[in-house]
Amino acid sequence: MALTAETESRLYRSLRVAAGAAAHLVALGFPVAVAVLARPGSSLFSWHPLLMALAFSFLMTEALLIFSPETSLLRSFSRKVRVRAHWALQLLALLCALLGLGIITYNKHLNGKSHFVTWHGLTGLLAVLYAGGQCAGGALLLYPKLVKNWTLAKLKLYHATSGLVGYLLGCASLMLGMCSLWFTTAVTGASWYLAMLCPLLTSLVIMNQVSNAYLYRKRSQH
Repeated sequence: MALTAETESRLYRSLRVAAGAAAHLVALGFPVAVAVLARPGSSLFSWHPLLMALAFSFLMTEALLIFSPETSLLRSFSRKVRVRAHWALQLLALLCALLGLGIITYNKHLNGKSHFVTWHGLTGLLAVLYAGGQCAGGALLLYPKLVKNWTLAKLKLYHATSGLVGYLLGCASLMLGMCSLWFTTAVTGASWYLAMLCPLLTSLVIMNQVSNAYLYRKRSQH
């Protein structure tokens, strides 16, 4: 028996709600697991994985999920409040990422190791620099008149889509970090695959959210 359009819509929304709830749990659970593994304070390096997990798994994910119509923790608040919370979380994410980058750079310097010679290191550096540029670009939304011939709607579209690229870079950096010797020595078997699924899940949820909010809507207007 074929599903009606209304039933399909309800089913799709239920799946989005379930996926969004799972993304919230993963966004918090992943940094907690990394903290248990790294034992921050046990060494200088131990702060690097925790700070990066907080930046790209928890803070940045929550900053984007704030605009989810189904699973935002602030969906009962006005858009102005959600925008301010988004800014605060993104700035905290950038601060954690910069600290994490600075710590690993200094740690390698102390140990006489080369900098940014692995895919994880290069992707991580790019993700942090991109996050900084994205935050600076987001300031244009506060002063759209500074950009002539660009409507506010177009600025929001480009900010959202470029932000998605930056988020995916951060998740890619996390996944490459889980291929490092430090992580693969401590996490093996099914636990390793489960850990790899964490940034993959949140990436899919955020991609779907941005697509529904901007790309699909823009396409339907033509």
